Amino acid sequence: QLQLVESGGGLVQPGGSLRLSCAASGFTLDEYAIGWFRQAPEKGREGVSCISSDGRPYYLNSVKGRFASSRDNAKNTVYLQMNSLQPEDTGVYYCAAVKVCGGKVDYWGQGAQVTVSS
Repeated sequence: QLQLVESGGGLVQPGGSLRLSCAASGFTLDEYAIGWFRQAPEKGREGVSCISSDGRPYYLNSVKGRFASSRDNAKNTVYLQMNSLQPEDTGVYYCAAVKVCGGKVDYWGQGAQVTVSS
C-alpha cells in the first residue's frame, strides 16, 4: 500500500517548537519533492513549505526563519521543524508527495493536528 504517514503534531505554547515527520510506505521518497500544507479552522488549505528531491527548501513568507524542512532519504522520511510557533500556525498539517514543488499531488499524508495555545 502506497502511503505517507505523518507524526509529531500536538499542543504547544506560543514560542514553542514541534517537529513533524512524514514517512513513506510502499514507495521511495527520493524521486519526489515533498510539500507541507496546513488548513486552519474555517480556512482553505495553504502551502507552507516544499523541499525538492535534491533538498532545496521553499517556504511561505510567514514561516521563513521559523520553519525548516529537511529530508533523510535513507530513512525515507521528510521533516518539518517548526520553531517560534504562534497561534496563527494552528491547523492540520499535511505532507504531500509531488514530482516538483508546486505540481500536482500524487500522495497525501493523513494530517497531523498542531495547536498553538497558552
